[in-house]
Parts: sequence; structure tokens; C-alpha cells
Amino acid sequence: MAFLRPFATLLLLLTVLLSWAASQGPPLPLLQALQAQAPGSRGWQEGLASGQPLRYMLELYRRAADREGRPRRGRSLGTNTVRLVQAAPHGRQPWAGRWYVQPLTYHLGGQPEAEHLLRVTVAYQQSLPLPRGRLLCAVELLAAAEAPAVLLSPTAPSRRGWAEADVTPYLSPGNGSTEGTLTLQHVCVRAGRAAAPPAPPAPADPFLLLFLNDTSSSRTLPEPRRSRREAGTLLHDLPSYLREAGGDKSDCSLRSFPISFAQLGWDHWIIAPHRYNPRYCKGTCPRLLRDGYHAPNHAVVQNLVHQLVDASVPRPSCVPYRYSPISVLMIQHDGSILYKEYENMIAESCTCR
Repeated sequence: MAFLRPFATLLLLLTVLLSWAASQGPPLPLLQALQAQAPGSRGWQEGLASGQPLRYMLELYRRAADREGRPRRGRSLGTNTVRLVQAAPHGRQPWAGRWYVQPLTYHLGGQPEAEHLLRVTVAYQQSLPLPRGRLLCAVELLAAAEAPAVLLSPTAPSRRGWAEADVTPYLSPGNGSTEGTLTLQHVCVRAGRAAAPPAPPAPADPFLLLFLNDTSSSRTLPEPRRSRREAGTLLHDLPSYLREAGGDKSDCSLRSFPISFAQLGWDHWIIAPHRYNPRYCKGTCPRLLRDGYHAPNHAVVQNLVHQLVDASVPRPSCVPYRYSPISVLMIQHDGSILYKEYENMIAESCTCR
């Protein structure tokens, strides 16, 4: 189809970028993630993430990031990655009179090596309205070796009808977790006036939230410390060089470049943000590198050499100096929903180097 050609071109470009990145060093985390999640990649299953799980993660995303994807200050996630895992498909009839009992199995394996598991919670709806009464629900852990089920108590206040219970202490072979799986039981009872058959619709299955620390996405270079003998002071040691103190519109500065994931054809799997403004630096590095540029002494000397010694030596280049992260909510190829913060994604200021 004709509309697939631009997307195929983008994938080809992405592959070229990844090949180049691999030749220069470790692949860029974002490019690596985008290539793995692109529609048509191996294992892609469209439409698996929807309904209540997706709405829950959107609410989590809005608490953690603004409309542009910038992580909010004071966010309480405690980590840079959250993955929502849904239960494996099941086919048994869970209704028996007033009672709803459904065993659920969750597969926890297959996490990238750089993602270190911090804690796991199960999210479920405690109370749902019915035409005549309410449906009251709880979650139990099905322990191994015929041990009695363990009733899980909520560890956080309910948000919009959803409660969370911590299951981290039970993630061991002797406590219901074997070979990367966890088995829970969703139990509900119809409270109120007796209702005639048929049974009401089944409640949404509980799902797991894996809170992970992705060390690969948090590798950042330390911000350089400026000493008194850096660029600003060096310029003051050269009074004759300070005659051109005025700035110019063509000087090196930060420029806006907003794009939408819909333009790339990725809006059906990148859920939020809808738009991304990476920004970029453009312009000529002025002859006077003011303090605001945070330029190193090398750039100052290079400017002097270009103007006073050898014009074939280029001026310093206009490049980003400081970056900020971006939060992305995406659907993975296996149907899980992932919240991840990527470092160094938005240029915040420029320098000359």
C-alpha cells in the first residue's frame, strides 16, 4: 500500500542510524527501543493492550509527566521504568452463583538485563456497581505445595476504584513464584439483593506493575564544573578581544522543532506524549564567547586562532550543552504497556565547542 512507503523509508533510515551507532559504540537506547517495538517487528501483537490497563497507565503517566513528556518534579514513582503485565489467557467459567473465582498466571521473565526489578504490585478493582447491589473483589496469592491461599491487603489508597497490593515479598520459588511466573486468584462476590441469571459481565482482570530501574537509560555524563580560569576569565585576560561584545540573531542559539509521532506513523503504539520537541542548536559561534555559552577554553583559543592566525581553522561548532529527559508511554510487541524515562532527549541550552 502507498501509505506504507514513508514508514518503510523511516524504518530503513532507523536501521542505518542503528548500524552507524553500533560502529561508533553501544547502540542508542531510544533507537534500539523504537526499532524493537516498531509495528511489523518479530512478535508484534496488535490490540493486546487496551481497556482498563491502558487507562490505568495513562493516569500513571499524567501523574508522572506533563503534556510534552517532561517528568514532573516530585513524582512519586521512585524509578524510571514501569511495566504493566497482564495475565495469560484463560478459558474456564469463573461464575458459581454469587461467587466469581478466577486463577490468573503472570509471566515475569524476559526483562532486559539492564532493568533491575525493585518491586511488584498487583492492581485490582475492589468494588464495582451492579444493577442490584455491588461486586466486591479481592486478590489471593496461590502458594505452592498445597499451602493455603494468602489474602493480599492493599498497600496504597484506592485511586479511581483501583487498589494496589505489594507482592514483592512472595517472588521466590517457595511462595507461589516459579521460573518467572506468579499465580494469583481473583475472587469476587455479588453483595446486595439476589440477582437472577445470567451472571453479570466478568470484572477486569487484575494486572501486575513491575517497577524497574533501567540503568542503561540513566547513563549521563556529569555536568562540567566551571573554574575561575575558564572561558569567561580567559576573555577578560584579552581586552583587545572584547570589542565585539554585541550578540546577533544568527548567533548560536536554541531552536524549536516540534514533531508528532502521528507524522512518523507510530501513534498507535507510542501512546504519550503525542508531540515531542527535541529542539536543536543552530547559528554561528560569535567571536566573543560570552559566559552564557559555557564554552571551554579550547573553544576560545580556537576562535582566536581562526581570526588571528589561520582562517582555515574552523570556528567552534554550535551544539547542545544541557539536556532534559522525556517520559514515553508505549505498547510493547508482547502486549505489555511500558512507561520509561529516557535521559538526554530535549536540548535545553547551547554551547560552542
